[in-house]
This record gives sequence, C-alpha cells and structure tokens, in this order.
Amino acid sequence: MTESEIAIRVRGVTKTFGEGASAFHALDNVSVDIRKNEFFTLLGPSGCGKTTLLRLIAGFDQPTAGRIELEGQDISHLAPFRRPVNTVFQSYALFPHMTVAQNIGFGLEMQDRPKDEVRETVARMLRLVRMEALADRRTDQISGGQQQRVALARALAPHPKVLLLDEPLSALDYKLRKDMQIELKRLQAETGITFVFVTHDQEEALTMSDRVAVMNQGAILQVGSPREIYDHPVERFVADFIGDTNFIEAELVADESDGAGTARLRLATGHEIATALPEGMRAPRHVTVAVRPEHAAFAAPGEPAALAGRVESIVYFGTDTHYHVELSGGGRFVLRRQNSRDAAEILATGVDVAIRLPRGSVQVLRD
Repeated sequence: MTESEIAIRVRGVTKTFGEGASAFHALDNVSVDIRKNEFFTLLGPSGCGKTTLLRLIAGFDQPTAGRIELEGQDISHLAPFRRPVNTVFQSYALFPHMTVAQNIGFGLEMQDRPKDEVRETVARMLRLVRMEALADRRTDQISGGQQQRVALARALAPHPKVLLLDEPLSALDYKLRKDMQIELKRLQAETGITFVFVTHDQEEALTMSDRVAVMNQGAILQVGSPREIYDHPVERFVADFIGDTNFIEAELVADESDGAGTARLRLATGHEIATALPEGMRAPRHVTVAVRPEHAAFAAPGEPAALAGRVESIVYFGTDTHYHVELSGGGRFVLRRQNSRDAAEILATGVDVAIRLPRGSVQVLRD
C-alpha cells in the first residue's frame, strides 16, 4: 500500500481513561492503515475499543499516545469541525420539526455555502438515497429506515473525505437491516468516499466490507478481506468470533516441518494432516486447529477419515443442515451440508460416521 493510497493512518495509538490503579486502557498501541475509497469495518464485541478508535478519528476524543493522520496530515489533536470527516451515530439525531430536505441541507447552510449549491447538493443527495418523493416530509413522519437514509444523506452532503458509521443499523429490524447493508455498500461505491464502519455483527462485516479489522481488548488481532478473515483466521478469538468453528488439538510431527510455512500435524486419532502455518509462525509441539463446519465432509465407506463418531443431533436450517457429532475420542464436531431439493436425507441420529478433512480445510491458530 503506497502513501498516496492511504486515507487514514493510525500509528501506535493508545487511549487510557482515568489514572493510577483505576486506569482503563481502551486502546493499546493500535496501528492500522485504511485505504482511500474503501469500506473498512472495525469488528468486535462490546468494550473491545472499536468505538473509541472511531471517536479518536472523528476528534471527539484525543489519543493518550500515538498519532492519527488523514491523507498525510496529523489530525491527532485537531478539533472535530476542522476535520473533513463526518459521523453517523446509532441515534440519527435528525431535527423532527424540519423536512427531509432541510435536514440534509442543514450542515451546508451552517457552513454558509451558496444557496444554489445547497439546493443542488440536497437534490443530488435525495437522488442518491432514493428519497426524492419524501423531500418535503417531516422526519418525524417517516420510517426508521427512511430516517437512516436521511442521516446518511446529511453526512454525505459536504462530501467528507471519510465517513464514520457507529453501528447505524442496530435499531433497524432484520429485513430492513439486510436491505440497508446493500444500500450502504452502494452508497460507498457511488460516492467514492472512505467508509469506516463499526459493528459487533459479523454478518454485517462480512457482507459489506472490503477489509475487516477484528478487535478485542483494545487491540487489533487481524486485518484482511472478509474471505481472509473467515477462511484463514490466525487467532483463536478471530476464528471463534467469526462464524461457527470446530477446534481440534493436534501435535506437530517431529522433524517433519518442511521449512516453507507448512507442517504435518497428527490428530489424537493418529490421522496426519499437511497444513499451512500462519505467516511468521514456527510450529510449537502442540497446536490448536480450526475447521469450519462446511469445510468438513462425511467420509464414504473405506475412505480415509480424520475423525470418527456418532450423530448426536440433526438441525435443519432450510438452506443447510447441521450435524452434531459426538467424537469417539471425546468432544463434539459440527458438520454442515447444504440442502438441495433433490437431496435425500441419508443420515439419522445414532448413526456412526467418519469425517474427512479435505486439504485446505484445517487452519493452525496462534495461541
């Protein structure tokens, strides 16, 4: 990533609230680069530091240590109104006595923009969020999803270099939230503005993002595309937080690491697997591996299998079926198979099964 491609650069940022023994470290030496024209998501559980980082970029708080740059300019201690950054919060903070158009144009008017410019920008924003027909409706007379669109239009109207979104979909119902995920991605692509989105919802992150930063306890654990984060988690927390995962203990086969970032692992069953190691990791004697339920498969009779057990329960989800298997050596394993109209159910609870782990299905995790 070249300097000219970077919108936001965070370097060694620490944020501490309080002093002494009662001090709380919300962020601990966080560094990350966010590209221009990127939909970048900060993902993690409540209290992980994602909103704190967003507030530091917005200027609502200042870092205890470290540096934040916007297109090469140090903005670490710049007042919020002096930053070309806008924020959309969980509560949309619209003016209920104003119309949709007046809400969208309010910020531009406060900047003393020419009236013709305000009128043209408002019209463009109304088209962008597809609300031309509601321009003269008061915002207390429209739905929650429509209010969300107005808040987005108001934030986009001054064409900021970066738009920060702090869990703006959390108040919407499931179907509307799904629709707005698509809309947000469309808006980002059409405007070319860098979006930094905060959420604890893994599905939102995987659906909308160009890249995702998974956070926990004030640190960024992994940054990558949604596919990289899902298929190749490097930390146990990342693997466990993103989707469903099976964890299996394994041992490194002595003196058989090939020195090229791969190794052979031996499961408790004696079955051996060749798998890649996380970048820079030298395999310890004992490791934990992750296997996604949909990456495993039932072995046919006589086919080599990594695991064996008995089907304990079967859960039908419409699009797929989850098979919960009690393993012979102890523990449980979940296997997921996609359903099709013509597929016949060939398994039942109580049936003995063997499970194979295809090449590439096993991911070694850092401790």
